[in-house]
Amino acid sequence: MKILMFTWEFPPLISGGLGMACYGMVKALLVQGIKIDLVLPTKELVYFPLRDESDADTLPAVFLDPVLQKEFSERSFSTLSQKLEYVGISGRPESYFNLGEIKQYAVAVKRESWLTQVVTHEERELWEEMTTNLIGEEDLMRKVQEYTLRADRFAKVLDYDLIHAHDWLSYPSGMLAKQISKKPLIVHIHATEFDRAGGPGDERIHKIEHAGMTYADKVIAVSKYTAQMIMSRYRIDTGKIRIIHNAFSLPAESFHKRHRIFSGPTVLFLGRVTLQKGPDYFLDVAERVLKVHPEARFIIAGTGDMSRQVIRRSAYLRLKNRFLFTGFLNRKQVERVLQAADIYVLPSVSEPFGISPLEAMAFGITSIISKQSGVAEVVNHAFKIDYWDIDLWADTINHLIENPEKCKKMGIEGMNEVNRIQWDEAAEKIRHLYSTTLAEYIRRMSNKGE
Repeated sequence: MKILMFTWEFPPLISGGLGMACYGMVKALLVQGIKIDLVLPTKELVYFPLRDESDADTLPAVFLDPVLQKEFSERSFSTLSQKLEYVGISGRPESYFNLGEIKQYAVAVKRESWLTQVVTHEERELWEEMTTNLIGEEDLMRKVQEYTLRADRFAKVLDYDLIHAHDWLSYPSGMLAKQISKKPLIVHIHATEFDRAGGPGDERIHKIEHAGMTYADKVIAVSKYTAQMIMSRYRIDTGKIRIIHNAFSLPAESFHKRHRIFSGPTVLFLGRVTLQKGPDYFLDVAERVLKVHPEARFIIAGTGDMSRQVIRRSAYLRLKNRFLFTGFLNRKQVERVLQAADIYVLPSVSEPFGISPLEAMAFGITSIISKQSGVAEVVNHAFKIDYWDIDLWADTINHLIENPEKCKKMGIEGMNEVNRIQWDEAAEKIRHLYSTTLAEYIRRMSNKGE
């Protein structure tokens, strides 16, 4: 079985948990014999044909243009990073089209891919919903437009049985590929706009999420929490929703050796600095703990639209060098800060799953997570607290600092638990969903031909 997979992130192209989730999932699917043609937001028009488990680490690339592919194959690269830089993979997705091309997006795709086709009234409405809302000149929205334009080429050139698209950034690509090929579409919802925004959020993204999930044959939700969200907020047919929890697996080159940065206890927030993740609650907790334990150090590892606000407030509270900001970290830097942390904190207001707590636990770090997170459904050896209960968060951290042996024991128990939460089980559920969805599609096509 061959899958055409669209995702916005995949190591080393990472800005959040989506990349690591896709990495672990893809590796496990490859072990089970699933073939994957992976499409990422690269500078060059390339895709990544993944056939063996090791391909998820080496990322073999193929240019759609045979001339460019010949040039590429004749080149030698001393490192993987050099090869990936050549095809246009950097630390974050970049923008490659000029504005004139972007402005023609909706008109061109509608005319060439939809209005010349016979489609149902429902399909036309969903396409109108998607293209009407995939507008705007913000950097991110432009990149999604570019990525979708390219999906047209991949959908027409590549051979595949089924399409798998991850989160709203790739839903338009998945929809377009389904319309072109008539192959079934599975969309994976790792987080909704309600989660990311901690409230109403961007109406355009809501509409794209709704269109993608409605047009899909099946929808994978990463937790019961997420499934309830998409049923209640998006009115998605419950019959097409499947709950498959994420897992976590460290890259092969990762290691767990402790490497302290500070002599005192280190408390870590790792993730996007956005309303969803609760960095303001983390700051409130830090202020309380530092009054009792001034030797402690609190680190925010990541960046986001609340960074400046949190930095200003930490300065106002005179937390000085006891409350630190790293900014955006690449994969190796993330592992370096994890090796230095004693306690991990995730005070998310709304978290569909949460890969980073599993990552922290895999490093033996004692973790405190929000009850309002999907990951709380699958782990036992972590403290679970309501995101708003600042006093309890502070009391728990103080208790762990004052009882280092208990903190260490909890960390080891968490590490052992996470090591048992492998991607194999989740991948088997996804493979089964692929098979049943494809069988339904073949049966439906057969009935149409009768």
